[in-house]
Amino acid sequence: MDTSDKTSDKAAYMKLIEEISLNAWPSHKIELYDGWLIRFSHNYTYRTNSVEQVGKSLIPAEEKIKYCESVYRNFHTPTNFKINPLLDPSFDELLESKGYEIRHATEVMTMPIENFRSYKPVSVEYEYYGRNSNLPSSIFYPNETIVQLRDRITDEWIEALFRLNGTTNPTLRRIVPSMFKAIPKETIVAFIEIEGRVVASGLGILDREHIGLYAIYVDASCRRKNYGRSICSSILEEARKKGARHAYLQVVCGNSTAKNLYQSLGFEDFYTYWFRSLKDTGAWNL
Repeated sequence: MDTSDKTSDKAAYMKLIEEISLNAWPSHKIELYDGWLIRFSHNYTYRTNSVEQVGKSLIPAEEKIKYCESVYRNFHTPTNFKINPLLDPSFDELLESKGYEIRHATEVMTMPIENFRSYKPVSVEYEYYGRNSNLPSSIFYPNETIVQLRDRITDEWIEALFRLNGTTNPTLRRIVPSMFKAIPKETIVAFIEIEGRVVASGLGILDREHIGLYAIYVDASCRRKNYGRSICSSILEEARKKGARHAYLQVVCGNSTAKNLYQSLGFEDFYTYWFRSLKDTGAWNL
C-alpha cells in the first residue's frame, strides 16, 4: 500500500471515529447550518458546546463564523470551534487570526480488541431474569473489588456521576440526564460501590463494531486501587462478547495517569483534536 492509500485509510477511519463519537454524546440543542453542527449544552463539556464541521459548505467561512458567534452570544456562552486533522489547516489559522485561542486539546486513542490486555477477574456472577440483557451483574476482581454492570443508564448512576465529576450547577443537573438518555446506541454501564456509595464509574457505547469508553471517573479517595482498570476491563470484555472489534476513547492532553492506564490496556495514540475559543471558559467537564 502506497503512502496516499495509507493517508486515505487513516482519514476514513478518523471520520468514522468522529461520527460515532457524535452519536455517543448528544447535545442539549443542535442546529445544522450549511454543513456545520452548532451544539449547545449550557457549557457542560466542550464537545457538546462547540461547532463541528460534518459536511460541505457553500457559505463563506467569515460569514458563518459571525453567525455562530451570534448564536452563542444569544446563549450567553463562549463560541467554540472543534478542530480536527480532517479540516483544512487554513480554517484553524483563520480562527487564530480572529483571536481564538486553543483550549482543551484532546488525544483520541484506539485499539483493535484483539490487542486488549484485560485485567483478569476472579469470578463473575450473572442474574438470570433478563434485567441486564445477559450482562454479568457483578464482576469480582482482586482485593474485593466488585464492578457492577447494567444495560441502561439510570438516574441513580447519573447522580453518582455528578458527584464524581463535581457537577453542582442546577441547570446542568436538570438537562444532562436527558442528554445521557438520548444516546441512541447500546450502552454498558459500570460502577463500583463501597458501602452503598458509588466510588467509580464508566460507560461503554457500542456502534458499528466499536466500543467507546466514556465517563471514567474514580473518587479521589479511591485512587491507586485498580478501580479504573477494573471498570475499563469489564466494559471492554463485555463489548468483545457483543461483537465489538475495535475500541476508542478520548483523553485530555496532559492527563498522564489516565493515559498510562489506557496504554497498559492496549490503546495507542491515533490523532489529536482541540477547540478554538474566544475567551477563557474556566473549568469544564470532559
